[in-house]
Amino acid sequence: MHAADTHDLIRVSGARENNLKNISVELPKRRLTVFTGVSGSGKSSLVFGTIAAESQRLINETYSAFVQGFMPSLSRPDVDLLEGLTTAIIVDQERMGANSRSTVGTATDANAMLRIIFSRLGVPSAGPSFYYSFNLPNGACPRCEGMGSVTDIDLDELFDRDKSLADGALTIPGYNVDGWQVRIFTESGFFDPAKPIREFTETELHDFLYKEPVKVKIATINMTYEGLVPRVQKSFLTKDKEAMQPHIRAFVDRAVTFTTCPDCGGTRLNEAARASRIDGINIADACAMQISDLAEWVRDIDEPSVAPLIATLRQTLDSFVEIGLGYLSLDRPSGTLSGGEAQRTKMIRHLGSSLTDVTYVFDEPTIGLHPHDIQRMNDLLQRLRDKGNTVLVVEHKPETINIADHVVDLGPRAGSEGGEICFAGTVDALRESDTLTGRHLGYRTALKPTVRTPTGKLAIRGATRHNLQNVDADVPLGVLVVVTGVAGSGKSSLIHGSIPKGADVVSVDQSAIRGSRRSNPATYTGLLDPIRSAFAKANGVKPALFSANSAGACPNCNGAGVIYTDLAMMAGVATVCELCEGRRFQAEVLEYKLGGKDISEVLAMSVQDAEDFFGSRVRTPQAHAILDRMADVGLGYLTLGQPLTTLSGGERQRLKLAIHMAEKGGVYVLDEPTTGLHLADVQQLLGLLDRLVDAGKSVIVIEHHQAVMAHADWILDLGPGAGHDGGRVVFEGTPAELVADRSTLTGQHLAEYVGAV
Repeated sequence: MHAADTHDLIRVSGARENNLKNISVELPKRRLTVFTGVSGSGKSSLVFGTIAAESQRLINETYSAFVQGFMPSLSRPDVDLLEGLTTAIIVDQERMGANSRSTVGTATDANAMLRIIFSRLGVPSAGPSFYYSFNLPNGACPRCEGMGSVTDIDLDELFDRDKSLADGALTIPGYNVDGWQVRIFTESGFFDPAKPIREFTETELHDFLYKEPVKVKIATINMTYEGLVPRVQKSFLTKDKEAMQPHIRAFVDRAVTFTTCPDCGGTRLNEAARASRIDGINIADACAMQISDLAEWVRDIDEPSVAPLIATLRQTLDSFVEIGLGYLSLDRPSGTLSGGEAQRTKMIRHLGSSLTDVTYVFDEPTIGLHPHDIQRMNDLLQRLRDKGNTVLVVEHKPETINIADHVVDLGPRAGSEGGEICFAGTVDALRESDTLTGRHLGYRTALKPTVRTPTGKLAIRGATRHNLQNVDADVPLGVLVVVTGVAGSGKSSLIHGSIPKGADVVSVDQSAIRGSRRSNPATYTGLLDPIRSAFAKANGVKPALFSANSAGACPNCNGAGVIYTDLAMMAGVATVCELCEGRRFQAEVLEYKLGGKDISEVLAMSVQDAEDFFGSRVRTPQAHAILDRMADVGLGYLTLGQPLTTLSGGERQRLKLAIHMAEKGGVYVLDEPTTGLHLADVQQLLGLLDRLVDAGKSVIVIEHHQAVMAHADWILDLGPGAGHDGGRVVFEGTPAELVADRSTLTGQHLAEYVGAV
C-alpha cells in the first residue's frame, strides 16, 4: 500500500453497526460524497454511527481524563478497521435547544459581535459589551429577567368558584379531593373547606391564593402551606413543557398566558441598553430586523475602530442570506426553527471557520428547502469542499446527488434486507447501474390528467401571523392540497396558524416524540398491549411479565438491555447486560413462547415480519391492524423494539401518522412527509395520501417535493420570496395551471420537473 493512499482515502473495513453486513468501502478525501439508499438501508449507521462516531471518540481520547469526565461516553463502533479519518464535524437536524434564552443571534456569533459594536459606538454607551446582553444581569430587563415575557395565571382554570374545596373545586390535574395536594388546603385551618370559594372573605381568598409559605400540621405531619398560585407556578411552570404528559401540557396551555413584558416591550433588555443607539437604532431594533435588512444597515457603519469586526459580522449576515435564511431575525428563539433551518443555522458557524481538512457530515441538508433554495445549498456544500474539506452527505434529493464527486448507495432494501453496498462510484455510473437509486434518479411523476372535485372549503381570512400579509385563501376540502413556496415564505404560518385546532384536525409534524431510550415503536403505538395479552393468554400468566419496563424486566439491567457504568473521571461506558445478553427480560420470561417465539424475538422482528406473524401464524387482529398502518406509512423496516431516540425526523412523523390514521379526524395536516424518503418510497407515500383522500379525508401537505406537487389536486404557492418579501399567496389552482402559468419560482421548477417545454 502506498503512503499516498492513506492521505487521500478514508478506509472503512468490516463495518457491522446496526444492520451493516460487514461492509468495506473507500471514500475519497477532500471530495463531496453523497450516501443514498432507502430509509433504513444503513446510510446513517455507516456515516454517523461508524465514521463520525469513531472520529469523535478518537478526538475525545486526546483530552485529559478530567475533561473527559464531563463528556458523553462513546463506545467504539463495531468495525474492524478505520483508516485516514480526520476530525468530523456533524451538522445534523437536531432541533436547537428550546431554551427560551437561546436565539438565532446567540446560537451564532452575531449577537456577540453586535454587542461589541454597540459598546464601542452606541450613544450613550451602556458600558462594556456584556451590558448589552439579556442573558446577563447587567443587561437584562429586571422585570422579566431577560425573558421578554411575563406569565399570568387564569384563576378560572384552577378552580370552580361555585364549589367548595371539599366538593372538588380544584380543577388542576393531580389535585384529588382525598389526595395530599388538596388536603393541605382543606385541613390548613385558614378557611372553611365546606364554603364555596365565591363566598371567601378578602383575607381567606388572599390566604388561599397568595399566602407566603408557612409551616402547618396535617394529620400530625409537618408540612409547608403556601398559596395556590405560587404553588402552581413552582410545580408546573418551572418544568420543561416538552417533557409533560399531554393532559398536563393541555392544562398549562389553558391556565397560563404569556404576555409581553410591559417594562421592556419584549426586547428583554434593561433601560440603559435600550437607550444606547447607533444612528437612532438600538441593539433590540437591530436584532428584530430581518437579517437581510440588518446586513444592509451594518454595511453603512463606517468606523475604522471596529472595521475588522464589522467585516466579520457582515460575512456572517451575508452567509445567512446566501443560505436562504435572510428572512430570519437574530431575536428569533432558536427552539422555533424547523429541523432544516436549525441545520442551516449551524452551517453558518462552519462557513466562517478557518479550519481545513476536516470531515463535514450532513444529514439531508435539503430538508425544508424549495427547489430554488437547493441550488444555494449545493453551492455551500461545494464551497466547503473547495476549502480542502471532506464533505459527506446523506441525501435523497436528485438535485444534490447530481453534484456529488462520489456516490455510495446502500441497500438493497431496508432493515435486515439492507446494510450492503449496492454501488460506489460516479453519478453517471450510478445512473447506468441497475440499483433502486440508479433507476429512480431520472424518475419523474407526471401531472395528473384529472383532479378531484372539492367537497367544501376552509376559508382563511386576513391571516397576519409572522410574515403573512393579510392573506385570504380558500383551502379546498376532500382533496389533496399542497402548500408550497420558498423557505420562509409563510407556509407553516398560514397552515398551522390559521387552521383551527379542533377535534376534526389532525396535525402531524416532525417534532421529537416524548419518550426515553426505553420507549420503542411497540410501546409508542400501543402495539405492545395486544402482544402482551396474546403472550399472557397463551401461557396462562399475567401480561406485566412481558414488559421490560415492568414485572418481566431483567433484574441486572432493569430491562434496559445495557448497563451504564459511570467511571467518574473517565468517560462512562454502556455495556451489554451479561445476564440477559441485551434481551431486556428475565430468563424465565423468555421460556414463554407464542407461535414458537419468545417476547424478545418478537420485539426484534421488523414491522413487515411481525405483520405476517400476527396476521397468519398467531392471529391477533388488534396487533395486526397497528402493524398494517405502520407498514402503510413506509415503516415496514423498523424493528418493534428499536429505541425511539434512534428515529429520524421523517420516521417520527410517519410513526405519528400511523397512530393518527386510526382516529376520526377529517382534516390531516402533514409537514413535509417526504423527509427522509428515498425516491422509490415517495411513490408509496403518494399512494397512502390518495387512500386517505379516497376514504373521505381532507389532506393538506406542506411540501417542496415536486413529485408531491405534481400529484396534488390543488396547489397554494406562497411567496414570492422569504420573510417580508413573502407572506402572500402568489398562485392558487391546479398543478397543470401552475405549470402553464409559470409566473412563480415553483411553477418554473415544476414545469422543468415534469418536462413541460
